[in-house]
Amino acid sequence: MNVLPNQCPICGGDIVVTRFQCDRCDVTIEGRFTVGKFARLSDEQVQFVETFVRCEGKISRMEVELGLSYPTIRARLHEVIRALGYEPGKDEGPAAPATGVSAADRRRILEDLDQGRISAEQAMKLLSRREE
Repeated sequence: MNVLPNQCPICGGDIVVTRFQCDRCDVTIEGRFTVGKFARLSDEQVQFVETFVRCEGKISRMEVELGLSYPTIRARLHEVIRALGYEPGKDEGPAAPATGVSAADRRRILEDLDQGRISAEQAMKLLSRREE
């Protein structure tokens, strides 16, 4: 069975599915169906998402499994986020509860994490400090 392409091989336009057929009962359904956001992902990006899910979103586990650095994994995650039509860091839910960490300290901690100077676990501990 063939895999549905992400884009039209002729013009690069979006793919619209117009027919579904069940191999078991031979029912056919016709119409115009979108393929969803995940169809926008390349094969490599789908494999990355599968690894992300299998590792329960734990980047430290992904580092071991993929043999990649934290910054590389984060960059690939941002590529997937953009391919799905979002901008990393945007469209976030409600603000997190206030902590004892200033905005400047939070930026420094996240930068240290991004540069691989501290682990994700260390960053979580530093970011979750509550005001006393």
